[in-house]
Amino acid sequence: MVRTATIHRKTKETDISVTLTLDGTGKANVSTGIGFFDHMLESFAKHALIDLYVSTKGDLHIDMHHSVEDTGIVMGQALKAALGDFSGIRRFGHAYIPMDETLSRAAVDLANRPYLIWNVHFERPKVGEMDTELFKEWFHAFAGQGGLCLHVENLYGQNTHHIIESCFKALARALRMAVEIDPRLGGAVASTKGVL
Repeated sequence: MVRTATIHRKTKETDISVTLTLDGTGKANVSTGIGFFDHMLESFAKHALIDLYVSTKGDLHIDMHHSVEDTGIVMGQALKAALGDFSGIRRFGHAYIPMDETLSRAAVDLANRPYLIWNVHFERPKVGEMDTELFKEWFHAFAGQGGLCLHVENLYGQNTHHIIESCFKALARALRMAVEIDPRLGGAVASTKGVL
């Protein structure tokens, strides 16, 4: 079974298409109109071993908020669709990612009960042209639509680029672990409820 999904969402603010394949090789084709954001999503795909196609056309003449948040919404919807009923997956994942002076961690529970803990602070309001406050918006939208209970924390670091990238890579590695099929489950759902 190929675990993949394509979602298209069009509003007055954005027009977004995402194709996500869980059992991929990390190939990415990402175009959001925001260079640093593209870099983060490409890194996410590479380290999650998820094949990812993202096309975002947004109202960048206003600012980047709608494009970033709505991309998170559509990526989360594609993840959830690709997971189906969440059966057979390991469900939990975690990762610590060092990047030079920075260390960040992420923990994921694919429980279909979305929640975000975001313990990440930035000294700078921008990286490149992108507002750093938008990264929480993406993680929140992705977790909310994808059914993730997600905890992300930067333990220490100074370089804003490193902090952000280590958070994306930590999520990627944690998600890679959580979406893996656990052969010991025999296709069952990893819950005493029998459903997620």
